[in-house]
Amino acid sequence: MMPRKKVEWRIKKELWRLGERTLLCGVIPVTPDAIEGQGPFEDPDRAFVRATELVDAGADILEFTADHLRPGRKPIEEAEELRRLIPALKRVKGRFAIPVSVETFRPAVAEKAIEHGAVIVRDPSGLTLEQELAKVVMKHDVGFILQHMRGTPQTWAKLGAWKDPASLVTAELTAALNRAGRMGVERNRMVVDPGFGMGKRKETNTELLVALDEFHKLHLPLMVSPFNQQFDAEIQVEPCAATTTAAAVMAVLRGAHIIRVMDVPSVRPATLVADQALRG
Repeated sequence: MMPRKKVEWRIKKELWRLGERTLLCGVIPVTPDAIEGQGPFEDPDRAFVRATELVDAGADILEFTADHLRPGRKPIEEAEELRRLIPALKRVKGRFAIPVSVETFRPAVAEKAIEHGAVIVRDPSGLTLEQELAKVVMKHDVGFILQHMRGTPQTWAKLGAWKDPASLVTAELTAALNRAGRMGVERNRMVVDPGFGMGKRKETNTELLVALDEFHKLHLPLMVSPFNQQFDAEIQVEPCAATTTAAAVMAVLRGAHIIRVMDVPSVRPATLVADQALRG
């Protein structure tokens, strides 16, 4: 266990000071299929109800995502991404006191999402697919979350094991931060996520989880996304709510500032206990 670094994150004109407690980002997949037993929430009214539930459960951020990147499958088309996202964003716009985030790597989708109330953009590809996304972030002064992704979903199944993945992911996230900076994104607007499962095997996920303190070298808020992920264990452990909660607690004790999950009601009590342990 280690002390959690105090960092700042600017979202529009608001400055967040992170580190005193763990923030929870509640994910709402506006997809036609369920993820980790949650959803689907493609219908805007269902997405609104789910958003209300997550806010009531203590979410600090609401994130809408229209696609779930999977090995061997291409991302959905831009028109389909907009068709799923925009009605849900319209339905929740102005209804909650907490900020709304959107997950996308596409500049045009981010632009539309911001128009409909999103103040955070989360790029699952870490600017490896569409570098112009950084210009949209810069133009609107929104928060920017850069998640590490190794290769593309079409190549994930062919990727081998890594040695020292924390150092490699840190180096590639540093390159992504530099690309964003060259396009005018202020550093205090950015958050990093090591990207569990994004081209990584369960062994690598576990290595990254154990080595989260390596990412504090970047002096930025650290988000982790443990839901729907596999981690190494003595016996086979499938992705489930208990696995997510265990990984979330481990991440908090290793210094994560934001935990991104779908099941906020289950994870929040665990992070509250972990926060208290850090204070002690």
